[in-house]
Amino acid sequence: MKGSDDYLSDERKIQNKRKNKNSNIWIFYVFLITFVLSISFGSISNLLAYNLNVVVACIILFLIILVGVIFDMIGMSVVICDEATFHAKASKKQKGAKEAVKLVKYADKVSSVCNDVVGDVCGVISGALGAMLAIKVANMLSVNTAIISLVFGAIVASLTVGGKAIEKAITINNAEKIIYSVGKIMYYFNFKNIKRHFKTRNKVKSNNCNINIVKEKV
Repeated sequence: MKGSDDYLSDERKIQNKRKNKNSNIWIFYVFLITFVLSISFGSISNLLAYNLNVVVACIILFLIILVGVIFDMIGMSVVICDEATFHAKASKKQKGAKEAVKLVKYADKVSSVCNDVVGDVCGVISGALGAMLAIKVANMLSVNTAIISLVFGAIVASLTVGGKAIEKAITINNAEKIIYSVGKIMYYFNFKNIKRHFKTRNKVKSNNCNINIVKEKV
């Protein structure tokens, strides 16, 4: 017969297998999400850059860099935050607190998606879009493409690195506020909460109408 130590070791082996399986599934999901986002955003940004004028394309480039910086901020904030703070808010039924708890609870996955998926995808797309814009500008001005490519590459790198440096300085002191704000956004964009909000509003309206009818009768 097996001893208690043998059973414990068997349980640990099963748990490790489950963890490895979940880890492999997560890696596949990350790969799939990255692939889909890269193709989608890359295609849209390239189409817009090709068909729109240089100024609008530069604005799109700036927005892509900004999205990367914002998601990097969320990814860093979720790792720093303490879950207990949001549990206290959730117990008071504050809007967005439950969503914030979920974000912090799955901090490793949220951080992976924000930093490794969205952040890196934005970095790759901004680099590709910058190169495309450089060729477009070089053709317009009849200038050496290599020189313009270097300038655009330096601008994209400076904005990305500079933005992330500013973001990190903000995140260290405001991590909980950032995640709570994200939680609120998730709360307001949750279909169930939207449905509940409209039901409550309609109920209040109907109650007010009934009160007015009663007053008129009186």
